Amino acid sequence: MAKERGLISPSDFAQLQKYMEYSTRKVSDVLKLFEDGEMAEYLQGDAIGYEGFQQFLKIYLEVDNVPSPLSLALFQSFQTSYCLEKTVKEDVVCLSDVSCYFSLLEGGRPEDKLEFTFKLYDTDRNGILDSSEVDKIIIQMMRVAEYLDWEVSELRPILQEMMKEIDYDGSGSVSLAEWLRAGATTVPLLVLLGLEMTLKDNGQHMWRPKRFPRPVYCNLCESSIGLGKQGLSCNLCKYVVHDQCAMKAQPCEVSTYAKSRKDIGVQSHVWVRGGCESGRCDRCQKKIRIYHSLVGLHCVWCHLEIHDDCLPAMGHECDCGLLRDHILRPSSIYPSVLASGQERKISKTNQKTVDDLNLSTSEALRIDPVSNTHPLLVFVNPKSGGKQGERVLWKFQYLLNPRQVFNLLKDGPEPGLRFFRDVPDYRVLVCGGDGTVGWILETIDKANLPFVPPVAVLPLGTGNDLARCLRWGGGYEGQNLGKILKDLETSKVVHMDRWSVEVIPQQTEEKSDPVPFQIINNYFSIGVDASIAHRFHIMREKYPEKFNSRMKNKLWYFEFATSESIFSTCKKLEESLTVEICGKPLDLSNLSLEGIAVLNIPSTHGGSNLWGDTKRPHSDIHGINQALGATAKVITDPDILKTCVPDLSDKRLEVVGLEGAIEMGQIYTKLKNAGHRLAKCSEITFHTTKTLPMQIDGEPWMQTPCTIKITHRNQMPMLVGPPPRSSNFFGFLC
Repeated sequence: MAKERGLISPSDFAQLQKYMEYSTRKVSDVLKLFEDGEMAEYLQGDAIGYEGFQQFLKIYLEVDNVPSPLSLALFQSFQTSYCLEKTVKEDVVCLSDVSCYFSLLEGGRPEDKLEFTFKLYDTDRNGILDSSEVDKIIIQMMRVAEYLDWEVSELRPILQEMMKEIDYDGSGSVSLAEWLRAGATTVPLLVLLGLEMTLKDNGQHMWRPKRFPRPVYCNLCESSIGLGKQGLSCNLCKYVVHDQCAMKAQPCEVSTYAKSRKDIGVQSHVWVRGGCESGRCDRCQKKIRIYHSLVGLHCVWCHLEIHDDCLPAMGHECDCGLLRDHILRPSSIYPSVLASGQERKISKTNQKTVDDLNLSTSEALRIDPVSNTHPLLVFVNPKSGGKQGERVLWKFQYLLNPRQVFNLLKDGPEPGLRFFRDVPDYRVLVCGGDGTVGWILETIDKANLPFVPPVAVLPLGTGNDLARCLRWGGGYEGQNLGKILKDLETSKVVHMDRWSVEVIPQQTEEKSDPVPFQIINNYFSIGVDASIAHRFHIMREKYPEKFNSRMKNKLWYFEFATSESIFSTCKKLEESLTVEICGKPLDLSNLSLEGIAVLNIPSTHGGSNLWGDTKRPHSDIHGINQALGATAKVITDPDILKTCVPDLSDKRLEVVGLEGAIEMGQIYTKLKNAGHRLAKCSEITFHTTKTLPMQIDGEPWMQTPCTIKITHRNQMPMLVGPPPRSSNFFGFLC
């Protein structure tokens, strides 16, 4: 067997990752079996033979049999004469090396992976990579590039030059410090060595079951699938097949990034047979007779539909059609290793330290978008809105480049933000509820981005209060996503206030629930509406199947509001708390309240406007607010409050008193206009003397006696949809 290490092929590595995805075992569990368990018989010092290595793989990957070529390739990659000298004179591998490797793949830090790969190629263990060892690294990089379908003929001189650049001190060899420094700055070493395989466009279709409302023909056998019958459709290219034809289907033709320098900057049409849903040719405007056979062609990127005979008249270059402003074209994305030496030198001016290292696809690919476009970064929560979230994810993967659409349930928002970090003028679209939007805004706030992108919302949640105020609607109901994207092109930016919440509990024997958030995007409340929300939350956690539609949720909310009106658990709230606005006490003595709401936006509980409508002056829409100016941090005069218009970017909060659950129900059902306007202020403090229900942005909890301070944190750019054709909505947006 070969004694060289580090030569596992990219395809073997990809196959290994597939096995690991379905395994629940940890390396530590398997090691225990070898050290003092049933597998101890295979241990020879710190080494195991091929038979023991096979047993390790079977247990770790939870399979009955690992393919011989894969297990043999892995075994050979771990072999070294250094290990042999310390154990026995036969083919063995060091168990510590094997366990270290798989531990890193489980979730090791990038710097640990880099250090391990350095030792993997440092075969003589002298602490440096000499020219022969560097040559082996270049060979492995070429194999990985070939597996990724990159243009390898142009790559070898680039890789040789890159490896020379890693030798920062010009000594003719690469030290561990230089290796780590390179991986932490401009060189995606883990990707190039095949330890990150997320760049692979593997030609696999992304199938989903689909029933077809019109006659459709299979792209493989070209026979009819049948009206109303189920087949499979690829999310990426719209290739359609019978279920039984899927295994024989041609590879998916969608390439999500440029793999050679000649493909950079020029986007070509990608034509796929069939999928002409409009039934009309975009070239000659004549009908495409889709009901007779598999006819016509459609382009994956611009979505043009043409006759076969019209193809010669079409140009080679694709402009990405009506959605060109949003699409991150494959020709605009390319491996960073293909950047010129000058570009790599420029990027070194923004180097990261090893401590900040987070190598991923974002460091391996460079994005150079078309000028005067606004690439869209899409985050989708598939669990929002029942099955709608999943359908929205599928549709965006086809309408846009799949590399700009991120499933939040997989890795969260961080990979997408890293990928787009240096993209100019991009926008973000969040597909989910208010909680998902808050998650994205908080991640953007903490990411320290050079450019803070404006955020739009496709409402998939239950309340969708923020989406309502930003004119994106109260809930997505299957509307044309292409039209929504066109509306996004004409949207305007408004800077939304965000508020910090500090909860300081008093020393009591009672225990509070965890505070759900430290940031307010929408609203905060104490008392009756929080009590209703808390009961709603507990019941939904216990019986989620009873809360699977917006209508059911409203009925449950009404039921809890009715019982709250009977028991009045928050009666005489003013006796249990005091309120200070900007350091001045707010007089509640003449009021009988059961709740207080602090509003950043004029929508709560799925569209209820607790502040109420305001008759604005005929002249300047924001006349009153502008006249008050920045100096008027506190407004308590009832006459002035009557004319105040809510504004989510004025760095002030609206404070509303609620008289009880009946009033809440009346506001919720539009039978009453609003609660009792108490104040408009830039800072507010509550002191409570007993345990009370509270909520932030719809997330409730029970809080023991405490002090709560709400102060302005920052502003985030949000995108406001186009105004409705009818009379204006909330005043601050018009």
